[in-house]
Amino acid sequence: MTRRVLVCGGAGYIGSHMAKWLAAHGVEPVVLDNLSTGHREAVRFGPLVEADLLDPASLDAAFASGPFEAVMHFCARSLVGESVQQPLAYYENNVTGTLNLLQAMQRHGVDRIVFSSTAAVFGEPVSPQIDEDHPKTPINPYGASKLMVERVLADAAQAYGLRSVTLRYFNAAGASADGDIGEAHTPETHLIPNVLRAALGDGSRLRVFGDDWPTPDGTCVRDYIHVDDLAQAHWRALDYMQAHDGAHAFNLGNGRGFSVREVIAAAEAASGRPVPFDIAPRRAGDPAVLVAASDRARQVLGWAPRHTDLAAIIDSAWRWHCDPAF
Repeated sequence: MTRRVLVCGGAGYIGSHMAKWLAAHGVEPVVLDNLSTGHREAVRFGPLVEADLLDPASLDAAFASGPFEAVMHFCARSLVGESVQQPLAYYENNVTGTLNLLQAMQRHGVDRIVFSSTAAVFGEPVSPQIDEDHPKTPINPYGASKLMVERVLADAAQAYGLRSVTLRYFNAAGASADGDIGEAHTPETHLIPNVLRAALGDGSRLRVFGDDWPTPDGTCVRDYIHVDDLAQAHWRALDYMQAHDGAHAFNLGNGRGFSVREVIAAAEAASGRPVPFDIAPRRAGDPAVLVAASDRARQVLGWAPRHTDLAAIIDSAWRWHCDPAF
């Protein structure tokens, strides 16, 4: 029997790369998406089922196309600023929607889920590198909604035997090596695609939020992890759940941080073009350094990022932005 996994949010950036990974490893990805932010054109590795986490009947219809050995859950509203302005919409989609999904899984006998979480569950960092034991005090509704789901998964493991792996990652980056899928958000809030758009002249000048941070070059330092390395981690999480009960959580990161100026320099090298930018005031709540400690994922899941070089990550994204398929 063909192995099948339901990829919720599989028309989005990370979800579409996950679907491609599954298909390449002999698992049929069935994509569940409402296409509110995802792209129909990115669904090319398995069937698409249009459904919405806030519509339980549509979820039942999606699960009826099973059976599925597991669910991968990428469906979320994920803009920090928007979550502050629209907290109820974020709690509805990210928390209520996930509850609906878990209840549908129960009704259809699916007992494994890999949950896409975020570094935003930690809030203000109290150490340069953030491991799984770092205090979890989110400072915005987006992070709070994800942390609520993590608690739900832990309780569901205790009560119902649901197996789950939560993966918290920082800044997904890059694109598929052959350029068929990549990162396309509206609006775009991520640094690397905005740097590349500035290089292409497709938008306004890049804004760099502060150049007086306590870092080597004065700009913020962040952890960038290639999207295919995230897909590899989700794949390993599937295997882990075959042999382990309970709810588990892992942080995923490159292992080192890169400053905004380093990202700009790498983009200029990849594109052969200047990146026009202006220095803007610091944003409230931005930490100077935010880097993941991924030792637990390496040791327990056997995961190791394969794309750790910033130049290679940005080069893959540049090739996508030069000729986007959607």
